[in-house]
Amino acid sequence: MDQSNSICRKNTRVSDNILLFLIYLSAAFAIFILVGIIGYVFYRGIGIIDWTFLTTAPSNANGTFGILGNIINTLYIIVITLLIATPIGIGAAIYLNEYAKPGKLVRLIEFTTETLAGIPSIIFGLFGMVFFGGTLRLSYSILTGSLTLFIMVLPLITRNTQEALKTVPDSYRHGALGIGATKWYMIRTILLPSAMPGIVTGVILAIGRIVGESAALLFTAGSGYLLPRLGKNGLGLLTKILEPGGTMTIQLYLSMSHADYDEAFGIALVLLVIVLIINFLTKVFTKKLDVTRSE
Repeated sequence: MDQSNSICRKNTRVSDNILLFLIYLSAAFAIFILVGIIGYVFYRGIGIIDWTFLTTAPSNANGTFGILGNIINTLYIIVITLLIATPIGIGAAIYLNEYAKPGKLVRLIEFTTETLAGIPSIIFGLFGMVFFGGTLRLSYSILTGSLTLFIMVLPLITRNTQEALKTVPDSYRHGALGIGATKWYMIRTILLPSAMPGIVTGVILAIGRIVGESAALLFTAGSGYLLPRLGKNGLGLLTKILEPGGTMTIQLYLSMSHADYDEAFGIALVLLVIVLIINFLTKVFTKKLDVTRSE
């Protein structure tokens, strides 16, 4: 058998080796940048992080600086934003993918969501300040910031859910409808569980954007750092959403503007750890859901 033209006997071209080298070089450069940023932030910020830094609010009387109030404000904004954006985003994706007939309306909605995803966050902040803060008279508050971020992350959740639903084989739909299941029952019991890894990924990515946002919140949520007052029956926890509340990114910006670089790097390190945890949880959840679905 003549193997002169066999792929096993062909020599590797020089261009292939060059391309392979460039690929490895690019990967190494990306890793170097990530390690460099993490290492530098860790080096500059680890010295200021202690129990007081994480569990107190700034106090001029005691001469202490802490970010507990900012951490709580960040949690408030994450929870409120997701409570609004997640059901609307998933519902919009289900409508576009399963109910709406392909046509101008669907293309218009998809174009709108893609455009929203590309608008600079500072414009969202300006709109939120004028509409939610001014027209609706919510002023600077956690609720104003959450409603603004809801508009920002809605396209992210919607598009991720759409793509997740598209990965579900059509045979699942036909099989369920063929045995007499209603369309909503098929969506609720078959499509959504099958698409759950992609949906969860979209939600967690939305959390990452909420945690890292600053420009829009600077115009809408303000920079308050006070801890919520419990009050009677814990109502202070609810009324807190109508008060100004600066997140960790806002406090980071304020610390940098006041040249408090040690405090800024301490906050940056906490934010970096949160982002790494979010990325880790994304992979864990998606892997677990993939295993559950395959079983």
